Amino acid sequence: MVIKVFLASSSGSTAIKKKQQDVVGFLEALKVEYSQMDIACNEENRMWMRENVPEEKKPSNGIPLPPQIFNEAGYCGDYETFFDAKEDNQVYAFLGLPPPPGSKKKEIPAEECNGGVHGEEEVTEEILSEEGGEVEESGGAEEKAAEEAEGKAAEDETAEDGAAEDETAEDGAAEDEAAEDEAAEDEAAEDEAAEDEEAEESAEDTEEASEDTKARVEEEEAEEEAEDEEAKGEDDQPVSEEEEDVVSEEEEELLQLEEEEDEAAEAEEEGEEE
Repeated sequence: MVIKVFLASSSGSTAIKKKQQDVVGFLEALKVEYSQMDIACNEENRMWMRENVPEEKKPSNGIPLPPQIFNEAGYCGDYETFFDAKEDNQVYAFLGLPPPPGSKKKEIPAEECNGGVHGEEEVTEEILSEEGGEVEESGGAEEKAAEEAEGKAAEDETAEDGAAEDETAEDGAAEDEAAEDEAAEDEAAEDEAAEDEEAEESAEDTEEASEDTKARVEEEEAEEEAEDEEAKGEDDQPVSEEEEDVVSEEEEELLQLEEEEDEAAEAEEEGEEE
């Protein structure tokens, strides 16, 4: 006979995980052979479990939750009935398994009895004594298994709490990193805004300087035009008679010089011909 424990390997419920660990840990402590039937990854296991859980054991919605325990095709119970059997040291009866070899009652043949009432009383006392010791031994084994299972469940819970703390620490680190990134982005945005403002101010200053330069150029051009007009006005003024006489004398002197040069040139040419 094989004990089948139907469980969900990827359950998101912490309560269901703890119940499954409790059942599995207790069976391992008792060294009971069992098979884990995963309903999360195997649809056939899920349907078989739902079909074979008795209707009176199903919840109001008709869908039984893991863990569910079977002995072959026979239904043993859910976690609550398993827990009650564990508390009452009746796990073997709950699983439909014979108790360990040390817990069987001894059968004393009739010929070994002395035949009298006294003999029967002694045999009865001996059997009761042996049974009491065997029950205590079996109960002690179950209690020890329960303690081991509880210890393992506590260790698993501690491991889960540690994993949760690690996850919380990772979340905190991720939040800190996100806050740092956000602060860096804000600082970069502020720097960019300051740079844009400086660029706008520089552009305004450049534009003002250009306007000033343009105004100065226009002013200089206006001054040059005024000077040109004044010079032109001086040129257009009429020449006086004295100035005209000076010019005529200079022209006559130039003409005389030219005539003298021409005569000298002609004399040289005639001398060369002779």
